[in-house]
Amino acid sequence: MKPVETDIEYRSSEEIKVFQEQLLQKAMRYLAKHSAYYRRMFERYEIHLDQIRHIEDLVKIPFTEKKDLQLFNEEFLCCPREQIVDYVTTSGTLGEPVTFGCTEKDLQRLAYNEKKSFACAGLRPGNIVQLMTTLDKRFMAGLAYFLGIRELGASVIRVGNGIPELQWDTIRRLKPDTIMCVPSFILRLIQYAEEHEIDYRKSSIRRIIGIGEGLREQDFSLNLLGQRIREKWDVDLFATYSSTEMGATFSECEYGCGGHIHPELIIVEIIGEDNLPVPDGDYGEIVITTLGVEGMPLLRFRTGDIAAKRTEQCRCGRWSFRLTPLIGRKHNMIKLKGTTLYPPALNDVLDNTSYVENYVIEVEESDAGTDRVIVRIGLKQIPEFAAVKDLKDRFRSRIRVAPEIEICPVEEIQRINYPAKSRKPIKFIDKRKQP
Repeated sequence: MKPVETDIEYRSSEEIKVFQEQLLQKAMRYLAKHSAYYRRMFERYEIHLDQIRHIEDLVKIPFTEKKDLQLFNEEFLCCPREQIVDYVTTSGTLGEPVTFGCTEKDLQRLAYNEKKSFACAGLRPGNIVQLMTTLDKRFMAGLAYFLGIRELGASVIRVGNGIPELQWDTIRRLKPDTIMCVPSFILRLIQYAEEHEIDYRKSSIRRIIGIGEGLREQDFSLNLLGQRIREKWDVDLFATYSSTEMGATFSECEYGCGGHIHPELIIVEIIGEDNLPVPDGDYGEIVITTLGVEGMPLLRFRTGDIAAKRTEQCRCGRWSFRLTPLIGRKHNMIKLKGTTLYPPALNDVLDNTSYVENYVIEVEESDAGTDRVIVRIGLKQIPEFAAVKDLKDRFRSRIRVAPEIEICPVEEIQRINYPAKSRKPIKFIDKRKQP
């Protein structure tokens, strides 16, 4: 696909900045008029709209954090409820989930975003995408991908996640050329194919678009997970980065040198430990301001993710900057099967399960380089039903994904919870290498 002259991504960095600043001023006026939360913030901190003309002026505005969305969720809504056509939620990373209301305009924006992201990853009209992610459970991503594939003019097969047998049967019958899923699931697909003598290397699949997990190191070479996939299966790999709060996706192009930003949809700052922007190329926390969102726009939202900008022109011709692969987590953030969550979300499930006596949550890096979460459970009594299955169903209902679960003696968990010299019970153990 040749660059479109009107596509802002191919304009100079200076033109992109001016373009974004115009949209920023429009977004500020919209928030001042329609957002109860931000109107109160502007009054409290004496922020005047004429003070925010350039991206550099954003430092005058306090951050929006996840806890703000949880405590004042309703105050972020900028339109009457009658205009909301779809409700989605985050995974409840710090307790209660955050609800986002999307208007018809917001869904059109999502479709546009994913259309551009898919085009960046090489998808064209006529491609067939097997979508291995859910469209239900109040989940935004699956719906966004579906809308974007339609908008692009490609075909979609909504298989959903898991069930390797069904995935391979669909590939055999319908011959998609692209898979979109959590990358670590590809290893399960390969394992199933090898165990059942499926010649996956001669299948119709030519491209894998990964969601929720990284595929590359900071120098853009494939990480351990990416290497394991590529060693087994000679397919094109594309990594993406997105979140419900952003309402935008950063996708790699064919050169695999970072996720491209769409300037008309989002402003991205990289913030250091001093809460000030870092020089281009330095690592810091990703802070986003959404553009063009009607239902629940966000201003300077802290994502908790750590990355850096790459501002030089990409070989694909785009001047819009790129984000490096994520390098770390703020606090104890976990990436489990493509879902971002924090230990309290797991605690909420376990603490509200009557037959659980005690537990400890352990997080470690898997052989594939992704997060592995093991929950060790001590039971008050042995239930008449399958406890492991029931617990996994509870996790999926609450946070959409389920960790590994092991049943252990209560006494064993007790010793872990209360080791010698510890003043507080230990319920979370992080065995991952610190960045």
